[in-house]
Amino acid sequence: MCESYDFDREVDRRGTYCTQWDYVADRFGHADLLPFTISDMDLETAPCIRKTLSKRLEHGVFGYSRWNHSDFKGAVSGWFARRHGANLDPETLVFGPSVIYVIAQLVALWSAPGEGVLVHTPAYDAFGNMLAANDRRLLSCPLEKREGRYHIDWACFEQQAARPDCRILLLCSPHNPTGRVWTRDELSRMADICLRHGVKVISDDIHMDISFVPYLPWSEVARDDGWALVSSGSKSFNIPALGGAYAFIPDAASRDTYLRQLKAAHGLSSPPILGILAHISAYREGGAWLDALKNHLHGNLARVAERLNGALPAIDYRVPEGTYLAWIDLRGLGIDSTERMDALQTLLVEKYRVAIMRGDTYGPEGKGYIRLNVGCARQKVDKGLDALITALQELHAG
Repeated sequence: MCESYDFDREVDRRGTYCTQWDYVADRFGHADLLPFTISDMDLETAPCIRKTLSKRLEHGVFGYSRWNHSDFKGAVSGWFARRHGANLDPETLVFGPSVIYVIAQLVALWSAPGEGVLVHTPAYDAFGNMLAANDRRLLSCPLEKREGRYHIDWACFEQQAARPDCRILLLCSPHNPTGRVWTRDELSRMADICLRHGVKVISDDIHMDISFVPYLPWSEVARDDGWALVSSGSKSFNIPALGGAYAFIPDAASRDTYLRQLKAAHGLSSPPILGILAHISAYREGGAWLDALKNHLHGNLARVAERLNGALPAIDYRVPEGTYLAWIDLRGLGIDSTERMDALQTLLVEKYRVAIMRGDTYGPEGKGYIRLNVGCARQKVDKGLDALITALQELHAG
């Protein structure tokens, strides 16, 4: 951990209308639980962002604002160039209130009701909810786990992409919940298949900056203009409550249609200024803080591996290539059914008072898994592991 930043200082989020802490009962039925759930962090955002926001708050006037200027677009495109070696045209950049909003608008633009969207599963649960609400079909391509690592089933991927009703690949890069960071070869192979079958690509790269191996944006393998890269600083800088996301949409007609919907149909022409300023500050000044954060998060994930595998070797948990989400396979302990997961959740919630996301939240391929958010102080991770290990040992013994 960098000496300049104290990521082990615990911050009390209760009483702040915090989804993870104040509303944990919505999903788990109890309010007094230690949560490791929704993917935001219990850590303060970068000092440069807090300083920028403080200065803006002192101004005292919060009128209508704009995002379409060189400060915002240059900060985002400059970040991609410096951090990821990607040359993305700032003139193709658009704003959106959230990543899932932008994705939903592109899905509506590039497909018709009843048509299919290809998704690697298990998948972020908002994908399925959004597609169902928009009357689109989720075409699943289950990832294969081999020797602790997740791989694409290429025969399945090609078969789904070749379907006459498949219009879009909704890619999660890095992948939530498995933590895979796709290689250039994998991305290139997906690009070739999508081009061959006329499938457009929406790449959700919101976790891009929490990658522990090299991350490559879709723009670097794209074969045509039928794609969009959607992201936000909300995950990496822990600023989702400030609002704001963006997308690079190289096709001018698609970009114009998206902007017309944003402004005229949905009345979202004025963005939240604090979100815009936070992104500019993060992408101009937040690099050193992010590097220190990644070291802390990787250490948390390593702690999960050390303690889980030490107590229960059958789990064989491996540190992921990206994200701060530990995707833990419990099937080696015989927790491979809804009934067994129900029993584990009852122990965790009722007896040990912790909230951890069950894997089947992310589709049937998540059965037998849990997803543990380690975006927090090391002490909190250990408290969660104390409860999880004890509950697993009790359930396994029983």
